[in-house]
Amino acid sequence: MTEINPARTRTPRSDGEQSRERLLHAALSLFAHQGYANTSTREIAEAAGTNLAAIKYYFGDKAGLYRAVFFDLQATPDEEIGRYGGEDLSLREALRGLYVGFLEPLKQGDLTTLCMKLHMREMLEPTGLWAEEIDQGIRPMHEALVRVLCRHVGVDGPDDEIQRLAVCVSALGVHLHVGRDVTDALAPGLNRAPDALDRWLDGLVMYAEAMVAAEVRRRRGSP
Repeated sequence: MTEINPARTRTPRSDGEQSRERLLHAALSLFAHQGYANTSTREIAEAAGTNLAAIKYYFGDKAGLYRAVFFDLQATPDEEIGRYGGEDLSLREALRGLYVGFLEPLKQGDLTTLCMKLHMREMLEPTGLWAEEIDQGIRPMHEALVRVLCRHVGVDGPDDEIQRLAVCVSALGVHLHVGRDVTDALAPGLNRAPDALDRWLDGLVMYAEAMVAAEVRRRRGSP
């Protein structure tokens, strides 16, 4: 899975909070387009309509600001796992919760696109945060999905096929983010309808249920 998953905004509570939010969003745009090394704190402050002292006050330094941009604008792993990891959820309910986590950010348009671009740039120009994201974000979410699949496939613990199934189930949601431009080019109508995301949700749940059912049949030796 990827945590690229959901960007979130917060309602400003004060002038100070508004300044912090402006810095986060200005830095997100600049870091996503230019990268960490090629973006100066002066550029960020100017884009946010504030001063360098504000960056030091809220984030300490450029590295602290970059870290906040990378992590603060997305949901936490616990929030994401809460959507689908409950042991009392049916398979359909769990899958629906999983894919809501992928689809909700797409309603935020440019913010989600920039967060995705930032994550892709971090993979190409690593500062160390992507490794941390895998270890502290993606890994626990993947492990939670593996537990869900074990429960509904009817096995005590994961083997390679359960791990592979988890990757394939999450890949359906990941592709809606990383392959959005490809989808728009190949089948533009899929993302233009007012109910496009609702239809994607229903489809993703159906396809994932089919994958789980196929794995159950395979283990039973059914054709």
